[in-house]
Amino acid sequence: MFERITVCLDMYGCPNRCKHCWVGHSSNGNLTKDDLIYVAEKFRPFTNALTVYDWYREPDYRDNYQELWDLCSRLSDVRENHFELISVWRIVRDREYVKWLSALGLKKAQLTLFGGQEKTDFYTGRKNAYNEILEAIDILLANQISPRIQMFVNKDNIGELPLIETLITKSELEKRCRSFGGEFSFFMHQGSCDGENEKRYAVRLTGDDLHKIPQALADYTLKHFHKTRIEDVFGKSEQTLCEELKNDNSTASYVSETPVFFVDNRFFVYPNVTTPGPSWCLGNLKTEGAETILENYTQSKSVGQHIRLTVPVCEIAASQGDVTSQRLFEKDDYIQYLTNQYCRL
Repeated sequence: MFERITVCLDMYGCPNRCKHCWVGHSSNGNLTKDDLIYVAEKFRPFTNALTVYDWYREPDYRDNYQELWDLCSRLSDVRENHFELISVWRIVRDREYVKWLSALGLKKAQLTLFGGQEKTDFYTGRKNAYNEILEAIDILLANQISPRIQMFVNKDNIGELPLIETLITKSELEKRCRSFGGEFSFFMHQGSCDGENEKRYAVRLTGDDLHKIPQALADYTLKHFHKTRIEDVFGKSEQTLCEELKNDNSTASYVSETPVFFVDNRFFVYPNVTTPGPSWCLGNLKTEGAETILENYTQSKSVGQHIRLTVPVCEIAASQGDVTSQRLFEKDDYIQYLTNQYCRL
């Protein structure tokens, strides 16, 4: 028996095709409530603390989002509060949505910008996304929910940071949040180098980019991550990390007593480690069953799990690392990036 299992079914997908998305792009589905019940019933015998979600890409995407929330609550032994991730797509199309979020007790909601309109629309993969995000900010504030703005930054859009600073200032976001006892927050980072963001490897920041960050945005970011130096947010150069890892003989297990599983719209199951993909597939729930999938998980039988468990990280780094690269990574994210590359050999 597992201490706790969380299972997330990608029932309907996502309206966006964000170029930073770590879970990657896949076709949108159209699964039913019976499919959600089926997934819960298959995993339930293996834990006394099951938590069920109908999404792992866009929350509250479908019109029956309230019904799905209630169903997930009934299917779950342990139910968390609503995530601070919300559907921007829905909030500007459904005036009842924000009232529902407020009734659930949501106090903060995260939105993602990539700069101004052109960059944000491009990186979100949807025309008019930028204007909808600005509208969503006003809707949230009118309902006393504090916006938290996230920005994924790379060499392609770091020049857009002054636009974000101007938006925060001119829109008086701090003052408007304080007016109802809330707190505005902002943070920037590069995101992990997997999924769609792996395709942005060539434009990852290097150390000489960090001076381009406006001090006010750096301060917000440091506060969010509880850091004192902006270098600690963006990490070390790939060259430095390769040097650190060259004598690291460690391996790692991704097996947990409280696993989170992604179930795609074809019922293939993946551990919540990195982008759901062939290297991390544990099997198909419909054809193989939960017992086999959990056995594959606990015995690290997926390609990715097996490699990470049996191949020393120094060998992975020697095979896939670029000892001349100045691109910045956090160490754990870099190891995951290298592991995904190694899986494709």
